[in-house]
Amino acid sequence: MSGKHLLLVEDDQNFGEVLTAYLELNEYHVTLANDGIKGWNAFLSGRFDLCILDVMMPEKDGFTLAREILEHKPSMPIIFLTARSMKEDVVEGLRLGADDYITKPFNSEELLLRIQGLLKRKGSTAVPDQDEGKKRFFTIGDYHFDAEMRLLTYTRAGNPEALKLSPREASLLTLFAENPNRVVVRSEALVKIWGEDSYFNARSMDVFVTKLRRYLREDSQLQIVNIHGNGFQLRMP
Repeated sequence: MSGKHLLLVEDDQNFGEVLTAYLELNEYHVTLANDGIKGWNAFLSGRFDLCILDVMMPEKDGFTLAREILEHKPSMPIIFLTARSMKEDVVEGLRLGADDYITKPFNSEELLLRIQGLLKRKGSTAVPDQDEGKKRFFTIGDYHFDAEMRLLTYTRAGNPEALKLSPREASLLTLFAENPNRVVVRSEALVKIWGEDSYFNARSMDVFVTKLRRYLREDSQLQIVNIHGNGFQLRMP
């Protein structure tokens, strides 16, 4: 075994067992649960490197389970499995912070390659780099940002309010804060933070940019603007 432990939550017991056997043949430890509640209990009682969640499940659907998992551990890589290919499902998965999405029926080797890719990138993209001499604290308009602790702080009526960012949110905000009023090229940001420039990752980045805009909305002079065909720009005084 590779030592990597996967949580597979799939309500089709036969399909789940076949997929579990395939992944174990490829040297992964796999814990299989057949509904969302059992999946959540398994997640709480184990230590996992990646979760594979079916979307349509009894008791608790995959989106609800993913939301709970990411609240508990924001850096957890998640792949959604679904028999539906509706664009709304993809967008919802991205909003939740999913890393990948695959529609049934699929080639098992394709899923294996996606798992390998996510696990390979996990270590290098989980948090902003903290190399010696790399800046940790940023002033972004009326906000203060601690990149290492992933804390974005805004002071309201003399009372500081701190928001804990997810690792990927912090990585993206760090990139913007390091390049104020300069264009951050989309393809370069995707490779640096997501590991590769792909359609799915680009959609994911758009969702994260929207989240950062919401977090920074208290300062009306701050803007993260789209630079058509190029990337994004954090505009600040």
